[in-house]
Amino acid sequence: MNTKSNCPPPAKKLKPWTRMNPSELANNTSNPIRKIVDNIKMPSNANKEIIRLSLGDPTVFGNLNCPDVLTETIVKNVRSIKHNGYIHSAGTEVARDAIAKCYGNPVTHPLTRDDIIIASGGSGALDIAITGLLNPGDNLLLPKPAFALYQVICDAHKIETRYYDLLPERNWEADLVQMASLIDDRTRAILVNNPSNPCGSVYSKEHLKAILQVAENYRIPIIADEIYGDMTYGDSVFYPMASLTTTVPVISCSGLAKLFAVPGWRVGWIAVHDRNNILADIRAAYFKLSTLILGANSLVQSAIPAILTPVKGSAEEKSLAAFKKQYYSILDANAQFTLEKLRKIRGLKVVVPQGAMYVMCGIDTSILRDVKDDLDFTQKLLDEESVLVLPGQCFGVDNYFRVVFSAPQEKLGEAYDRIASFCQRHSK
Repeated sequence: MNTKSNCPPPAKKLKPWTRMNPSELANNTSNPIRKIVDNIKMPSNANKEIIRLSLGDPTVFGNLNCPDVLTETIVKNVRSIKHNGYIHSAGTEVARDAIAKCYGNPVTHPLTRDDIIIASGGSGALDIAITGLLNPGDNLLLPKPAFALYQVICDAHKIETRYYDLLPERNWEADLVQMASLIDDRTRAILVNNPSNPCGSVYSKEHLKAILQVAENYRIPIIADEIYGDMTYGDSVFYPMASLTTTVPVISCSGLAKLFAVPGWRVGWIAVHDRNNILADIRAAYFKLSTLILGANSLVQSAIPAILTPVKGSAEEKSLAAFKKQYYSILDANAQFTLEKLRKIRGLKVVVPQGAMYVMCGIDTSILRDVKDDLDFTQKLLDEESVLVLPGQCFGVDNYFRVVFSAPQEKLGEAYDRIASFCQRHSK
């Protein structure tokens, strides 16, 4: 019997253990919202309940829940024990078929399952959409103000970001002249977020067509972050960008999170709209990138056909329609309530919310005494009134703050009264 060890002999002189350095990818990954929020000091002796209007999660206060059809389908599918195993890394065929059917149109913007890549949440979809298209040193045009994750993804992968301004006086429409001026031979895409986080804006058909014309002129595809879909209010209408062009390739990112009030379930997707086969290799690259995480949640995917493509005239279809009507009407009422309450406050300028669940408020520091900027406003509002909102600098702009208005209206009213008291107390 061979009793010799299979281990190599120790080195003659052992080196001491030393602290190891993280990867360059990790060092390049930093979320600006986290940097700012982590420096906000929570009041230690608050005499009021803290009202958090900072997190873009419709489930925080418990007043908005996912549709019954979704809950019942998940429960049924758990008990079936048919959805516990591995699935295709880009998603099941039935789920991708349902997404293509729901989000495509045979005439204006056709889709098949082969155009769909399911990812781990909308953020996972954005990561694949950006990194499958851009190399280090390429640049991506981003809106300002913007959802911070775009910058996080780009910085981590050494992709340059160039920001085009959104104009508050035009309800956050893009400055198209400036946008065009940013384009050079390493610009690989224009990212458009509509409806917008953090702005709560919804672009008209005419404005979307104007953006598409810039893309057409420079032969640049669009990455469309459309996670809020048709969550719009008043006369505002959501138009999928892909429905407005037959030539510009559009990479649309969406998901279940906000439209069905399940952000924690982490299922999103990419839909590649490419009538002229410009993105054939990019589409293939997206499927390759999906193998890095071996697919999104199999159980949640199993419920996608039930909620996106219910049988016409069925009880499920009627239940989903009732859910959507109630959900959107609550947010619509909250948007109007928010506008009415905040626009009366001296020192604030509210840009009318048109969609999603956000409103951006401008801060007039010439009117508000002892308020230097949006960071100072946010901290003092929290200290004095126990209301937490996010400063505009989280999204790349100064002297604004973002309000999430998905809370119950009673809670919103209390928060807005506190903001009014704060502004009155600090008014010159």
